[in-house]
Amino acid sequence: MTPETMILITVIAILAFTTLVALLTRYRKCPSDKIMVIYGKVGQDAAGQRSSKCVHGGAAFIWPVFQSYEFLSLTPISINVDLRNALSKQNIRIDVPSRFTVGISTESGIMQNAAERLLGLKQDEVESLAMDIIFGQLRLVVATMDIEEINTDRDKFLEAVSRNVETELKKIGLRLINVNVTDIKDESGYIEALGKEAAAKAINDAKKSVAEKNRDGAIGEAEAKMDERIRVTKANATAIEGENNAKVTVANSDAQRREREAEATRRATASEKVQNANALKDAYDAEQLAEKARANREMATREADIIVKAEIDKRKVEIDAEAQAEMTRRQARGEADAIYARLEAQARGVQELLKKQADGFSALVAATNGNPDQAVKLMIADKLEDIVKVQVEAIKNLKFDKITVWDGMGQNGSSTANFAAGLMKSLPPLNDLFAMAGMALPEVLGKSIPSDAVKAEKTEK
Repeated sequence: MTPETMILITVIAILAFTTLVALLTRYRKCPSDKIMVIYGKVGQDAAGQRSSKCVHGGAAFIWPVFQSYEFLSLTPISINVDLRNALSKQNIRIDVPSRFTVGISTESGIMQNAAERLLGLKQDEVESLAMDIIFGQLRLVVATMDIEEINTDRDKFLEAVSRNVETELKKIGLRLINVNVTDIKDESGYIEALGKEAAAKAINDAKKSVAEKNRDGAIGEAEAKMDERIRVTKANATAIEGENNAKVTVANSDAQRREREAEATRRATASEKVQNANALKDAYDAEQLAEKARANREMATREADIIVKAEIDKRKVEIDAEAQAEMTRRQARGEADAIYARLEAQARGVQELLKKQADGFSALVAATNGNPDQAVKLMIADKLEDIVKVQVEAIKNLKFDKITVWDGMGQNGSSTANFAAGLMKSLPPLNDLFAMAGMALPEVLGKSIPSDAVKAEKTEK
């Protein structure tokens, strides 16, 4: 960057900063106790005429060269107006010393009038201008009113003065704040005479009123005394009559009282006896009810004890029965399980035994070359000794205590021998046993002889 360029940039920056500072310094704020009047090129209003712009409270930008501004103070101005020889409606000259307080108005149109007519004037000049307007309007108001009206109706007078003065002050941008009339006097002493007349009238009226009041007081006092005496006499007569009537009334009252007391005593005595009797009756009834309640309670207690005990015993029996039944069920279940287990074990043993026997019989059949008959014979031969032993055991232990035998030795031999032989025959023969079992004795044990053959053999012998 060349030095010329740097200088140019610096100059532009300085100019821009200076312009900004200048613009900021032209932005003005208006205090609340003043009116800022901007004049110069301020534009036009709706009517096309506008010489200045007024700002009260706020701020505005003042264009340099084209615009400028000044302030109008809103501080109130107190003006002492000593009006002398003002001609009233009755052509009587009076003095009206008064004090007016005025100030610049903040209403939009009136504020514009103040900017046009008071801007640049000093306070004494504004005060002199306002005083001239007030003097003229005050004289005008005095000329339209009577002295009596001015003196007695001050509110009407002040209202008329305020209305006229306010109207004229607005034309120059001022407004009336307060009016205070100190005293009104006239050269001829008319107002003073009116005052004296009013005072004398007031004094005479007061004296008359006092005299009337005194008269009324004396008359009233006399009437009061007369009335007092009449009333006292009437009161005494009334009092005596009242005393007599009271004594009669008291006597009658005493008689009635004693009669009522006697009646009350009689009724009280009778009532007391009745109440005592009723109380005794109630007491007896209460005792009877109490005894019945006590008996019912004892009966209920006993019944409750018996019922509760019976219920407890019943419940205990039910519980014991349930427990016994449960125990029996458990025991039966256990015994059934034991029997089932025992029978199942026996069945398994029998099954195993039969299986072993079957296996043994199969082996025996196999040993006889597949001949079941021979296998059965071998089994019977093996058990023959046991069979005979069983037959012998049948009569082995027979005991005869005493046997008497009458033996006639008949044709058939000795009766004793026949008895023994018949006893032996009572045992089932082996052949019959095997026949009942559906089997036949092996031939090795002998053959069965038919009964017919036996009979024939016996006959031959």
